[in-house]
Amino acid sequence: MTTYKGIKGFNIQSVSSDPPAPFEGQVWYNTSSNTVKYFAILSAAWATGAAMASVKYKFAGAGIETAGVVFGGNNPGNPSPLTNATEEYNGTSWSTGGNMSVARSAHGGAGTQTAALAFGGDEPPNENVTEEYNGSSWTNGGNLNTGRKYLAGCGTQTAGLAFAGPNSGTATEEYNGSSWTNGGALNRGQGKLAGAGTQTAGLAIGGASDPDKVEEYNGSSWTNGGDLNTGRDGNAGAGTQTAAITFGGEPLGTPGAATEQYNGSSWTSVANMGTARYRLAGFGTKTSAIAAGGESASGITGLTEEWSEGGPATLTVGTD
Repeated sequence: MTTYKGIKGFNIQSVSSDPPAPFEGQVWYNTSSNTVKYFAILSAAWATGAAMASVKYKFAGAGIETAGVVFGGNNPGNPSPLTNATEEYNGTSWSTGGNMSVARSAHGGAGTQTAALAFGGDEPPNENVTEEYNGSSWTNGGNLNTGRKYLAGCGTQTAGLAFAGPNSGTATEEYNGSSWTNGGALNRGQGKLAGAGTQTAGLAIGGASDPDKVEEYNGSSWTNGGDLNTGRDGNAGAGTQTAAITFGGEPLGTPGAATEQYNGSSWTSVANMGTARYRLAGFGTKTSAIAAGGESASGITGLTEEWSEGGPATLTVGTD
């Protein structure tokens, strides 16, 4: 039997504001914004973003997905030449920033796109120079007390944290915007690891010595956190101590694509990156992060991937 709904279909509901608790698949017309919208549950996934201007690995990053910065590293070659180049990401494309005064790789990074911090690295010898970025140019800050490479970092330009390196180091240093002071030592020596969090709530993730281990910093001492599901070194990290993400790395002597999220006590495996790689740079948050460059099975890359945690979302279909 033919019905009216079968012939005419359903009308889209017109409302002056978005529904407070929409259901999956619900569609409506917002009369205030003159837009058609719908509610969906999005899957967590990596998507391909714009490639960097140059391919590189063993470099550092800082910032968020829509306002990030990467700096230093190695370009391809034999031997691989060091670079002092800086690139900035706006969520869509990369642009060239001001060069660091010291070309370096395997260094630490922290801060934001307009207030970044670069420290340590393999210049060679092991570098202790710190540089501060203001969004256009780099200036020298206070030197690390211990020069080193393959270290990790987190925090801000005026409250930074540097730890580990070169391959089994435990030293931790805290930056106040002008000088570094010694903090509590890691419980196990590490290098080639990832960092996340702040100066008073930091994370040391993975590493060459104990690739599945994680430690948490409280501003004075390190304690053990939850183990990674996939041990790795040469990985990248982002987020906070209680909401972190790590991705890539070298789990079994080959580039990895595994991604895991941390809730402050345990790690959960989520969607893999599209391209497995290690010695990459990362920045952002647990829900929205960037993976840039690194070394893949086919060589050094300038590939960018964008992470979205997914979940409930109100999407715009079109505008009247």
